[in-house]
Amino acid sequence: MKTQAMALTALLLAGCGTLQTVVRSDEVAAKSLKEQKSYCGAVPRIYSGVTYDFCTLYAPLREGIDEQKHDNGTIIVLIDALISGVLDTALLPYTVYRQHADGSIIVTE
Repeated sequence: MKTQAMALTALLLAGCGTLQTVVRSDEVAAKSLKEQKSYCGAVPRIYSGVTYDFCTLYAPLREGIDEQKHDNGTIIVLIDALISGVLDTALLPYTVYRQHADGSIIVTE
């Protein structure tokens, strides 16, 4: 059980929306959403992790992905969105400043 919890934690942190949008460059976050063919055109920096997670959640299914596996992945994305919400709240002073200084992360151009 402990191994499974650690594996889930590592998986969530690797794909965490907050890390994707706050720690990594704008280009990397935008490229990731483009590759997933997300419907999001831009991601605001304030609560960007939660927004990123929902953009990935509502992206169209890629070819060859089974509906059942997608449903299981949805639960993981929702857990990640919860974690991102906590991290985004902690980073709120920084992201408010970045939103004012740099604007949103543009996905489509």
